[in-house]
Amino acid sequence: MATFNADLSREGPGLLLRDILTEKDPQVEAAAAVIAAAAPDVILLTGIDYDLGGVALGAFADRLAAAGADFPHRLALRPNTGMSTGLDLDGDGQAGGPGDAQGFGRFAGEGGMAVLSRHALGEATDYSAFLWRDLPGNLMDGAALSEDAAAIQRLSTTGHWGVPLALPEGRSLTLLAWMATPPVFDGTEDRNGRRNHDEAAFWTRFLDGDLPFAPPAAPFVLLGDANLDPVDGEGNAEALTALLGDARLQDVRPESKGALAAAGQGGANARQKGPVALDTADWPDDPGPGNMRVDYVLPSAGLAVQGSGVWWPEPGPAADQAAAASRHRLVFVDISLP
Repeated sequence: MATFNADLSREGPGLLLRDILTEKDPQVEAAAAVIAAAAPDVILLTGIDYDLGGVALGAFADRLAAAGADFPHRLALRPNTGMSTGLDLDGDGQAGGPGDAQGFGRFAGEGGMAVLSRHALGEATDYSAFLWRDLPGNLMDGAALSEDAAAIQRLSTTGHWGVPLALPEGRSLTLLAWMATPPVFDGTEDRNGRRNHDEAAFWTRFLDGDLPFAPPAAPFVLLGDANLDPVDGEGNAEALTALLGDARLQDVRPESKGALAAAGQGGANARQKGPVALDTADWPDDPGPGNMRVDYVLPSAGLAVQGSGVWWPEPGPAADQAAAASRHRLVFVDISLP
């Protein structure tokens, strides 16, 4: 099981497909090579542009197959990014901008999610229309949303999904997937920070049975891009920390030698307090937050974990390829069903 923010997003609709079809785009080809090298059975891609027909995803799957990674089963649901609201959500005096969508986006579908699998996928449940104000204990109060905006603002920036996998011998497992907003790029109202917190809190409320959806039956795997480090950087990590410590989940703390090496570049990294071996994203330093742990794969309790890691090789050609693919690194956990 893996998650990877593959940075397969472009500045306009159709541009990702254009780049994939050249079969020569360095970033696309590097992302495909990283996934093929990691060879997961199932992977959640975050940061991949969505289109209604799944054309770009299909084209990327072809590039993966050419690289030796065949995923016959694929899923992409429409994300909240770029979904028009008709309101001035960001308060800049104009409606229709990227900050006025349900999730920040310059066009519908920018930076969505997708599941690629060697195993058959069942019918997914999309929780992405769930309203922020309906989350018990939410932090929306103070986010400077108008009454009209609060009435329609969805919690999910990109999406929250439940995706069942049909595994051999009649077994099954559910993926719980999400990608949250960064807790920055806002003002003193901390709208993004509040929302980022609550996007993680959604899963705890879901597992507790406090939402109008049936809690998932075990086994399941919670995975995605939380856009938040539990120790370093900005943002309210309370809900994420609760998830990582939840007895219904296993945080096996995947790590890499490459992250250890990258932390030696100094700058912001020298001031951080979290374990650098767990970092999953290589962001610039000064200005910039430095390297952080923001991508997660959390198996449910009872699943036997055989191994885990972050695909961040030590300095060399493989590390250069990973850097060319994305600022994020692929995170994987090997599991066996009971």
